[in-house]
Parts: sequence; C-alpha cells; structure tokens
Amino acid sequence: MTLIGGGVVDEPHPLPPAGPDPLWSHPLVGRLTRLGRRLRRADRARPWALDAIVAGLVFVLFGVADLVHAGDAPPELAAAFTPAPVPVVLGLQAGLVLPLLWRRRTPSVAFGVIAAVFLLEWSLGVWLRAGVALLVALYSLTLHGRLRHLPWACAVTAGALVLVAVRVAAVVSVGDVLFFLCSSATAAVALGLAVRVRRAQLDVLRDRAARLEIERDQRTRLAAATERARVAREMHDIVGHNLSVMITLADGGAYAADHTPERGKEALQLIGETGRQALGELRRMIGALRDHSLAPELSPQPGIADVDGLCARVRAAGPEVRYRTTGAVDSLDRGVQLTVYRIAQEALTNAIKHAGPSTRIDLAVAVEATAVHIRVQDSGPPDAAGRPRPVPGEGHGLAGMTERAALYGGTVSAGPRPGPGWTVHAVLDLAPAPGLDGVAP
Repeated sequence: MTLIGGGVVDEPHPLPPAGPDPLWSHPLVGRLTRLGRRLRRADRARPWALDAIVAGLVFVLFGVADLVHAGDAPPELAAAFTPAPVPVVLGLQAGLVLPLLWRRRTPSVAFGVIAAVFLLEWSLGVWLRAGVALLVALYSLTLHGRLRHLPWACAVTAGALVLVAVRVAAVVSVGDVLFFLCSSATAAVALGLAVRVRRAQLDVLRDRAARLEIERDQRTRLAAATERARVAREMHDIVGHNLSVMITLADGGAYAADHTPERGKEALQLIGETGRQALGELRRMIGALRDHSLAPELSPQPGIADVDGLCARVRAAGPEVRYRTTGAVDSLDRGVQLTVYRIAQEALTNAIKHAGPSTRIDLAVAVEATAVHIRVQDSGPPDAAGRPRPVPGEGHGLAGMTERAALYGGTVSAGPRPGPGWTVHAVLDLAPAPGLDGVAP
C-alpha cells in the first residue's frame, strides 16, 4: 500500500512470471508424444505398414457394413438408391480402399483412382459407406502430394459432392447435404495443410539445428587451429631465440676452451642461464595449456622494458648490439609492447643465425603519433659469406613477424641493406579502428 494525500491506495500486485503452458506438462500429452515418436520410428522402418493399417481400418469400419447389408442404403435414403450384388460391392470397395495403400507414395494417382470409382458408384446409384475413402485420399494428397495438384483435386471433389447432393435431393435438402459434405472436405484439406505446415516448420528447425551444430563444430575447430597457431608462434619465438643464443655461445666456448679457458667457463654459465630461462618460459606455457582448472605460476608477458635484457643476452653470444628508442615507448599498451618485443627477438635471432657472432646489430624502436617502427640492421658476417638468408614470405620467423604485425594493421619488410648486412623493418599502426570514435568503453 502507498499513502497518497493522506489516503491509502492499494498497489496492484505484480503479475506472476509467465511459465510454460501446463497443457504440455500433462502426463497424457507426454504419453501421446512418446507414442507418436514410436509410430514415426516404426513407419520409417516399415512404410507400407501404416498405409496397410489405414486401408484395413477403412475396410473394417465401413466396408464390412456394406458387405453385411449388400450395399443397402439407410431406410430414409432407400428410395434414392438400388441394392447391388455382392460382386459389384466388392469391386467398388476394392477400387475405393486398395488405392489407399499407395496414398503417400503417389497421392495424386491414388486420389484420381478413388475419385473415379466414387463417381462411378454414385452414378450407378449404389450406396457404399467406404466412399469415405475419398476424404482420406484428399487429406493424403494435401499432406503428401504436390500443392499444384490440390486445386483440381478440390474441383473433382466438389463435382463429386454435387453429384451426391443431386442423388439425395429427393429425400434431403440439397443445401444441407452440400453444407455437410463441403464441411467434411474442407476439414480434410485444412487438416492436411496444418500437418504439412507443421512438418515443414519442424524440418526447418531440424535443418537450422543441424547447421548450428555444424557452425559450432567449425568454430571449435577454427578456435583450436588459431590456438595451435598462437602456441606454435610463441614456442618458435621462445625456443628459436634461446637455442640460437645457446648454439652461438657453445661455438664460441668451444673455440675459447683451447686459448682462454676462463672465457669457455663463462660461455657455459651463459648457456645454462639461457637454457633455464627458456625452460621456465616453456613450463609456464605448457602448464597453462595442460589444465585450465589448475592455477599455473604466471608471469607478465615481456614488453619494451625487457628489450634491454634481450639485447644483453644477445651480446653475451658475441654480437655487438646497439639499442635505442625514440618517443614515448613506455606509454604503449601491453599488447603492442609484446608485439614489439617478439618482433625484435625474432629479428635478433635471425641476425645471430645468419650473420654469426661477430656481426654488429642496430635495434631501433621509434614511436610516432600513429605508428611504431621497429628496425633491426646487422652488418653481416666479417667475411661477407654467412648462411643464406630466408626469402621474404618463407620460414616461420618472417611469417610469425608478419602475423604479429598484421594484428595491428602493420607490415614487415626484410631484405639486404646497401652493402653487407640485412634489414628488418616492421611498422605497427596505432590509429583506432574506423567507426570506434566516440564509442564509450
């Protein structure tokens, strides 16, 4: 209740939340639904059985009475019909009932045969209760046949019903007869259309459910492929860089062991530190992939601040590395910083791998208004020989750098510099995506 102007006003009670229709939860409806499912399964297994049952029911319910009474009409209609011998009754009943056996496979043919026998029956003035097969055939044509055949079927049915009305006009009013018969025919057509529409809706829903399931499986496979590609890229960055440093250190340590043993010992220590760092990163990644229910030991992804340590590890392998930055590099978001780190890591790894430990490497990261430039240049091997450089577009390293840059609308170019050496230049676009201006986070 609410006080308004000193008075008390009853507030309307909130409506209860709408729930499912109680009709569908009734036990009888559940039993009928299960019975319908069993009948559909049995019909798919033996399609002829249901048609035979329908034909048998029509004969038992209507044909047996015609045989018992030898085609005699009810007393009030006896004046309009003549009794027929049993062979004629059997022949007409066969023409009316037997076509129901293929009422679903060839509904138009079945209807045509039954309609012809029905017209013959009433033209001869024979009364057969099995004539109800015409309505069954009309229903089957509406449900299973081609809809373009339905208009002429309705026209034939209307002509047959007019013949019936004329035949009994002397006993019953034509209007009453036509009303009853037309209502029965309309009910058969309406029921067939209703069941047909319902089945079409169910087919559409089943097709949509199947397509959604296929799309879900495709999205799952696509997500798995994307995750595998991401993991492969991270593993390549981690393992490739650290193994390249370790191999260079091992080659240098083997050479120094004969001349300056203390330098060989230092190389072994650096190899151990590099291997432990790589092993720690691999353990963190594999631990996160193995079981998401566990809480693996996490560490932040590397960023711009970690590039100095990266350069120090590369220097320990022999090359002279000069690193400089321009602009507000610390203001970049974590995703851009990780991309810059990984591109620099891969470019430095390629420089060690192809130019050797005696090269000189210049690493520059420049932040402009809407772009980040990463440039890595090496002076090549002292003898200008070195190993063959990868062709742009080939190899996992260049492909990984290109994919990372593409996440920010950037590009990567790699090629020989003027004179000896190699240059890798990556550009990341920092401009916001079109259409996002003014959108609140």
